[in-house]
Amino acid sequence: MRLLLSPVRFLVETLTEASNTSQMAWGFTLGMWIGLVPKDNLLAIGLMTLLYMLRVNLSAALMSAFIFSWVGFLLDPLSHRLGEFLLHLPVLESTWTFLYNQPFVPWTNFNNTVVLGSFVVGAIALYPTARYSRPFFEWFTPRCKERLERFRIVRLIQGAEIAASLGEV
Repeated sequence: MRLLLSPVRFLVETLTEASNTSQMAWGFTLGMWIGLVPKDNLLAIGLMTLLYMLRVNLSAALMSAFIFSWVGFLLDPLSHRLGEFLLHLPVLESTWTFLYNQPFVPWTNFNNTVVLGSFVVGAIALYPTARYSRPFFEWFTPRCKERLERFRIVRLIQGAEIAASLGEV
């Protein structure tokens, strides 16, 4: 039964969690960056590691990573053009050569135009996304929590969580 309720509990915790709006906004923002970057390289692994190292809302991060993975496909032409521009910039040629000759850097696939472009687009969007998602979470979280707590299943799940935490003491 626990396995069946786990996804529902995860969703309820995401929307009613007591984390502050800043943690939710930065979780959403890091999830956006992870979602935009293609997943078959060391950059994506590094971003996921960063996500788990920082004190951010993991639920918001994982949901936004899922959403922005799909948005990333739509941005691939833009990412390709940006990555191609950066890789062919004469000023940066020596930097790219130096980086490519380092032991682990080629595994980041930075020499792929879409990977580099997506990484840069995500880096550029970090601050605006965090800045503008925080007011959204300040508005959305209390309303969503209030509506969810009306459902009996949510109260049961929350009660089961409280009972489980009391049993651990």
